[in-house]
Amino acid sequence: MNLEESPLLRVQRSFERQGLMQQLGARVHRVELGQCVLTMPYSGKVTQQQGAFHGGAIGALADIAGGYAALTQAPAGMEVVSVEYKINFLAGCKGGMLRATGRVIKAGKRLTVTSADVVHVAEDGTETVCATLQQTVMPVPKSY
Repeated sequence: MNLEESPLLRVQRSFERQGLMQQLGARVHRVELGQCVLTMPYSGKVTQQQGAFHGGAIGALADIAGGYAALTQAPAGMEVVSVEYKINFLAGCKGGMLRATGRVIKAGKRLTVTSADVVHVAEDGTETVCATLQQTVMPVPKSY
């Protein structure tokens, strides 16, 4: 990583290229070495047929949060891609917003294991854990 490039700047530059996250209205909230927090507001773009956040949108947000936590520890000139993930959906939620916090569990040369918790924040501020994810990512050469 360029010594002048902070983990936040590195993640933000990559995140801006994420078409799906842009379409879903997701935003980078906070980035630290080994951690990334993303948010996504409730909207018609992210719901399933009953009006709750769609599992695909929740999974995508958790996947990206975990991946960007890993990116903060990846070598310079590299990006990361998901190898696999497992997600548990714990609660259905409507309205408010989601906050996904990705954390590096173990960073390796070839593979990095991360976790991400997704919390629903209701309009009144009530927080409910709605999903948890475990993920494996690998570094790949940056191609842009």
